Amino acid sequence: MPKDIPVSNGSFLLNFDSDYQIRDVYFPFIGQENHGSGHPFLFGVLVDGQYSWMGPEWEKDLRYENESLVTKVVLKNESLGLELRCSDVVDLDLNIYIKKIEVRNLKAQPRQARLFLSHDFFLYGNDIGGTAYFDPRSCSIIHYKMHRYFLISCWAHDQWGVKHFTCGKRVTSGSLVTVKEIENGELSGEAAAWGSPHSTISIWLELAAKGRTTTAYYWIAAGQTYSEVAELNLEVHNTTSEALLNRSSKYWKTWVHEDSLQLQSLPKSLTDLFHRSLLILRTQIDNRGAIIAATDSDIIRFGKDTYSYMWGRDGAFVAAALAKAGYSHVCMKYFDYCARVLSDEGYLFQHYNPDGSLASNWHSWLVAGQEVLPIQEDSTALTLWELWIHYQSLRDVEFIRPLYNTLIKKAADFLVRYRDPQTLLPLPSYDLWEERYALHAYTVASVIAGLRAAANFAALFQDTCLTEKYDSAADEMTVGVIWIIRYERLASRTCNIARHEMCEITRNRE
Repeated sequence: MPKDIPVSNGSFLLNFDSDYQIRDVYFPFIGQENHGSGHPFLFGVLVDGQYSWMGPEWEKDLRYENESLVTKVVLKNESLGLELRCSDVVDLDLNIYIKKIEVRNLKAQPRQARLFLSHDFFLYGNDIGGTAYFDPRSCSIIHYKMHRYFLISCWAHDQWGVKHFTCGKRVTSGSLVTVKEIENGELSGEAAAWGSPHSTISIWLELAAKGRTTTAYYWIAAGQTYSEVAELNLEVHNTTSEALLNRSSKYWKTWVHEDSLQLQSLPKSLTDLFHRSLLILRTQIDNRGAIIAATDSDIIRFGKDTYSYMWGRDGAFVAAALAKAGYSHVCMKYFDYCARVLSDEGYLFQHYNPDGSLASNWHSWLVAGQEVLPIQEDSTALTLWELWIHYQSLRDVEFIRPLYNTLIKKAADFLVRYRDPQTLLPLPSYDLWEERYALHAYTVASVIAGLRAAANFAALFQDTCLTEKYDSAADEMTVGVIWIIRYERLASRTCNIARHEMCEITRNRE
């Protein structure tokens, strides 16, 4: 199920699927601890005795507001005579997800509609040892386990808090035992569940006659203690959901115009795509520096792993694109992150968790019975290559200076050492597709680019010996590549001549 619209503030991220159901919930690191684990948070409506989950019977238009990370979702069901317009956002400063729901009655008579929102949390990524309960102090539903708390509340008809709810346990098959209860339109009010719990709240709306809309707000506050989420809930009460939504919308519209590129000559469709791409990239960057390859949980079903990791290569390409677009400041913490996770020997492993810990490694330490480094050398080299692009964008020597010893020299010295003593080319490593352990042209080109960047930094700090050392190694690799190309051309020409001569001999014998 593809994830269509992520909303995030760099610490709290939610992914929606194409049916407008929440599937992934990340907190407090983007890409780590998926508290949804890909399971749908169901969203449905009951009106005139008919119940409908978001699905094929709904016409759905899922998009964002122009130049913003606030969604602009339109849901229409002709048979129910309803149209829902929804806006979703994670507040830019507070770890609060907010949904605005405007319900438009398409029929001539006034009616009552009941919205149902279910929560299928897998706290810390598993369904063991959790608790869901109705909290009378905050008039909300709370899911918690150890240091992860999620508070759920709502507003409608000038009334704050959850009025209709139920908590239940997930059955062995994985389904929610309250589905029938929901579809009948009445929640039991069960106030607590534990072990493998889920919860549902209902918001009752009185709809005026045709063409009129009624508005409700729903939010989820994320924190590490009860006090934290309770304070966030009070912030929603004091500031109001609408004000929080508006300030986030204004911020992203301002953010997206901070670029230094001149786009006036491009068609609007391209500038819109450019701005949308920048905003989507921002949702996948953790506030502490990690640039995540992907936060889509679908791969879990196939490989029992995810792409929610920091790859040096992926991070470098994203950071380079952002720097060239005028957003170098977004990735400044990324290089601090790389310096922290760099090994003592000066290389990056395959990938890392968003908190900087080493992630699952898909590469073996043994190839053909021999010990090898389970790395993709291009990841280390491209980090240096991108850091020079970053410096060219900002010209901030004070930012670069601490990285010179902790990242640049350590990584560059490794690239110089990790070479074949005869060819002076890099030793084998895994290719960028993580399929083969060998010497690859792409890896060689990446290492040359990384060493050129390191030489530029050494020259910047007037470190003449290192400038010559890194440039010399890059030159030697360049010469090595040229000789290999010439050798392969010669070998290919020789093979072609030999093949031609064999054909002539065969024809003569015949």
